[in-house]
Amino acid sequence: MAASLDELTSWHADWSGLKVAVLGLGVTGFSVADTLTELRADVLVVAERAKQEYVDLIPVIGARLELAPAGEVPDALRAFEPDLVVASPGYHPDDPLLVWADERAIPVWGDVELAWRLRDKVGRPADWIAVTGTNGKTTTVQLTAAMLLAGGKRVAPCGNIGIPVLDAIRDPEGFDVLVVELSSYQLHSLHSMSPYAAVCLNIAEDHLDWHGSMDAYAAAKAKVYERTQVACVYNKADERTLRMVEEADVVEGARAVGFDLGVPGPSDFGVVDGILCDRAFFAERRDSALEIVTVDELRARGLGAPHTVADVLAASALARSYGVPIDAIRQALAAFTLDRHRIEHVVTAGGVTWVDDSKATNPHAAGASLTAYPSIVWIVGGLLKGVDIDPLIAASAARVRAAVVIGVERQEVLSAFARHAPGLPVFEVAHDETEDVMAEAVALAAAAAAPGDVVLLAPAAASMDQFADYADRGDRFAAAVRAHTENHPGGLQDDVGEPPLE
Repeated sequence: MAASLDELTSWHADWSGLKVAVLGLGVTGFSVADTLTELRADVLVVAERAKQEYVDLIPVIGARLELAPAGEVPDALRAFEPDLVVASPGYHPDDPLLVWADERAIPVWGDVELAWRLRDKVGRPADWIAVTGTNGKTTTVQLTAAMLLAGGKRVAPCGNIGIPVLDAIRDPEGFDVLVVELSSYQLHSLHSMSPYAAVCLNIAEDHLDWHGSMDAYAAAKAKVYERTQVACVYNKADERTLRMVEEADVVEGARAVGFDLGVPGPSDFGVVDGILCDRAFFAERRDSALEIVTVDELRARGLGAPHTVADVLAASALARSYGVPIDAIRQALAAFTLDRHRIEHVVTAGGVTWVDDSKATNPHAAGASLTAYPSIVWIVGGLLKGVDIDPLIAASAARVRAAVVIGVERQEVLSAFARHAPGLPVFEVAHDETEDVMAEAVALAAAAAAPGDVVLLAPAAASMDQFADYADRGDRFAAAVRAHTENHPGGLQDDVGEPPLE
């Protein structure tokens, strides 16, 4: 090995000859292999499966590929004797490949750790704004990037949002700032990142099957604040995020900046009389507030749900920490639309509004959607990922007219309804076949709904039991809704606006 790993903190260091085992060959794994071979490292990719296009490209870029069954440490990996393992986020900490590496004291990184070390390829390294949380990450990343762009910055949203960080740091034009969405998986293997600003939006049970416990999950999320340079943005409505900031080892002078839907203090973002305000980043903050936008204006853009307003406040705090003027933030919000499958209005027919929040893949996200509407027929269920759904059902039963339960783990959901809402009409979609699930769920929901209701797909669970991903689940829901409303008496009403949000 040409240099020790401690010395490999720059694109311009000598990576040649470093023996790296890359685990996984999806979008992330390929970006890692492609980057390392460009640096003349010796790369062996180990994967259970891969798309043919990646299989064909691996020898072209100068790497080798070993396809091996899950749970097996292939002989080729043992013989390779890597200096470093770079694992894709899907590999659990107890995966046999990672256990094998740990037993041999082989360091394990993720793609984000590698990207941080290589961020100086193109001129001055971009600053990083890091975003994590159980829910709202993608919306907050997109909002922050839009605000920075409106403020004249060269910016790229990347990371868990779908664009590998390694692709962003290798862009030949370079950027002023990267807004990096970080999952708990990515944070788990992150050791040296020092972001300009960081936020943990919220913390609730999720991915316990991966981390093993809530404490381990929260500890991974808390790493987002380590070595923060300027602003640690936290959620005043979630005390755990404040504790994360208080316990983080940050760069001297970094500020704690709170946000929530209440009246802001002198270093906070919040809401006063229906107006979102900044009381953190201007000289007169102790006696006054800068007005950003009204809740009514956000509602007109489809951004008025309480959890979305919170995301707007968090993004505004991050953008303001980077010097973006208020006018640019307003400009960005005036043009912003939510991502697909995030409280997405499908149609209103027969007085019933159908809403796709397939991206609500855990109870915390589903709870945020449920609080946005007063009377709901709730389509719920999927892969629970080791999370207890009982508290959500107990808290939400008063808003729910009826529930339609889907998913292979539906018995747990049905039992929770029996415990916490025994009088509620609950219907089970007994089909497990992908093609049949949504058609039956929509038919059952339509029969249970009354004028003024919202039929809400907010599954509180992952989708891979019956669908390719949450987008596939949402697309199939929307298609089934349109087919149902077009084929039944009454058709579509002229009123296709969104229902009022609470």
